[in-house]
Amino acid sequence: MEGIDRLAQMRLPFAELLGIRYTAATKDRITAELLVREDLCTVPAVLHGGAIMAFADTLGAAATVLNLAEGSWTTTIESKTNFLAPASVGSKVLGETTPIHRGARTMVWQTRVTTAEGRVVALVIQTQMVLKQHG
Repeated sequence: MEGIDRLAQMRLPFAELLGIRYTAATKDRITAELLVREDLCTVPAVLHGGAIMAFADTLGAAATVLNLAEGSWTTTIESKTNFLAPASVGSKVLGETTPIHRGARTMVWQTRVTTAEGRVVALVIQTQMVLKQHG
């Protein structure tokens, strides 16, 4: 099953709450967009840092899921964010996640969050732990 179809079939309540829309998904690259809504903002009306981190974390987890063996799952064990520019309410941010490391026990992803005009809002590097399902 193609990546974007696989993600579309998964019910991810928090991603739905944020309003994340996947635009492309392969084992090597995830892209998505997020509308900067007022309820995701801080004062002044710019995207809250926690919303940025949650957006990037969701994309990194999705990328890991597409790379997992059958019967495995994942959880974030580390995340580092550099906030570089604001994203105003009413605008759209774009996320692009690419691999740094894909191992048997951990995967490390880099997510660039940009404005639609290409200005970098944040750079996030996160580590996902690969969990083997016991049964």
